[in-house]
Amino acid sequence: MLKKTRIGLVGTGVIATGLYHTINNSEDFIVSRSLTRRSIDSITKFPREILTNSPEELIEHSDIVFECSGDVLHAADVILMAVTSGKKVVTMNAEFHVTAGTYFAKHGHYITEADGDQPSCLARLKIELEGMGFEPVAYVNLKGYLDPNPSLERMKYYAEMQQLSLYQNISFTDGTKLQIEQALVANGLGAAIVKNGMMGSTVNTLSDLDYMVSASEKVGQPISEYVLCEGSPPGILIVAKNSVADRMPGYRAFSRLKTTGGSAYVLVRPYHLVFLEAVNTLRKIIQGEPVLLNNSASPTVTVGAVTKRKITAGEIIERGAGGFDTRGMAVNIKENKDVIPICLLANTRVKRNLEPEQLIRFEDVEVAPSNALQFYLDSIE
Repeated sequence: MLKKTRIGLVGTGVIATGLYHTINNSEDFIVSRSLTRRSIDSITKFPREILTNSPEELIEHSDIVFECSGDVLHAADVILMAVTSGKKVVTMNAEFHVTAGTYFAKHGHYITEADGDQPSCLARLKIELEGMGFEPVAYVNLKGYLDPNPSLERMKYYAEMQQLSLYQNISFTDGTKLQIEQALVANGLGAAIVKNGMMGSTVNTLSDLDYMVSASEKVGQPISEYVLCEGSPPGILIVAKNSVADRMPGYRAFSRLKTTGGSAYVLVRPYHLVFLEAVNTLRKIIQGEPVLLNNSASPTVTVGAVTKRKITAGEIIERGAGGFDTRGMAVNIKENKDVIPICLLANTRVKRNLEPEQLIRFEDVEVAPSNALQFYLDSIE
C-alpha cells in the first residue's frame, strides 16, 4: 500500500476546509494536522483528532506544511518554525508573500505559492507559453466588478451568500486582494507596474489589450495588470508575442488569439479553482519541481494602505486588508520605502490625522514589532 505524504494545514477557514477534503480525497496525500488558534471544541468542520493549537505538533507530524491562514503575522511565525525544522512550505497566501516572503526567498528556503489562485495560475501559464515560444508582455488578472468603498450591509450579504468571512469579501470587493496578487506577480515573474495601483482599464472585450503591449514596450519589460470586463471569466490571461505564429497570420488557431489591433496574442485561462488545483502543486513538489512562485529575493513592488475615510490621531485600525479604514494599492518600492504594507496594519494606533485617499507611511502609525515587520524591512534594504 502506498504510504501517503502527510500535509499539515495552517488554518481552519474556507480554504483550509476545501484543502482538507481535496487532499484526503487523493490517493497520495493525507491531512495529518490542522493548526488553529481557536478553541478546538469550537471547530466542527474538521475531525477533532487532527486539530492542534501547537505549531510544534503540526510540524512534527507533517512532511509538507501548507499555510493558508490568511493572517500575515501568524503565517510568518509558523513558516519560520517550519523552514527551521527543514520542512518545505506551500502557501495559498499572497498577502504573506508580498509582506514577508522575500526574507525566505533570500535565504533559499523552499516556499511556493500553490496552483489555484490567480498569481500561481499566471505563473503556470507562463511556463506553458514560454515552452511554445511565446514572450509574455502582460500578466493580467480578470475582474468583472470592483467597489473601492463597499458598504457594511452589502458586504455582510455577499459574505454570507459566498460562505466567505466578512474581511475576505471586503478585500475581494475593494480591490485589495487584486493589488496584492498582482504585486506578487510583478515580483515573482519579473514584471513591472506602470503606475501606482496599475492602469486597471475597463474593456469591452478581452481582445482590446493593445495598450498593454504599448505600455510594456515603454517600460522595457512585461507588466503586471488587471482589467475590468463585464462577463469575463473568473480567471487570468497573458498577452504575449510569438514570431512563429506571426508567420501564419491567416491560420485561425493563431488569428483568433490576436488583439484587436493585432500587436500580440491574448491567451486566456478562464478559471482558477483554488484548493482543487493545489494537490497538483503537492505532486509536483514530490516530483522535484522547483518553486513555482514566490516574492523573489529582489522585489520591486509592495502594497501600501490608502485611507477610505478621514482617520484621526488616536484611532485604531483594526484591520488593514479587508477592513473599512483602508484598501490596498500596489506601489513601486524604490519611491515608497516609507510606505507601510497594508497587511502590517493590525490593531494599529494612528499617530496623526489622515485624510481620505492618503497613502499611509510608517511615520503615521505605531506598528507593533513582529517577525513579519522585520522580514519586510530586511527585504527593502
